[in-house]
Amino acid sequence: MSLATVFTSFSPAEAQLIRSRLEVSGFHAVVMHELSALSLDGYSMAAGGILVQVPGSEAADAKEFLAAGDAPAQ
Repeated sequence: MSLATVFTSFSPAEAQLIRSRLEVSGFHAVVMHELSALSLDGYSMAAGGILVQVPGSEAADAKEFLAAGDAPAQ
């Protein structure tokens, strides 16, 4: 299973919040590079940020979900 990045952040809290929103909506999200970013100052930026990833088959739908923000469902 290949993973696709749907969100990048330099904040562990923000990355976990996005992961939680995705999981509640049925996506299989994981956070990558979080522990490394917390271990070394500046590593988050050097590594390209903390990544929120989903399986490739869910990526398009997850990006669409995140782009919609908190807009009410119609």
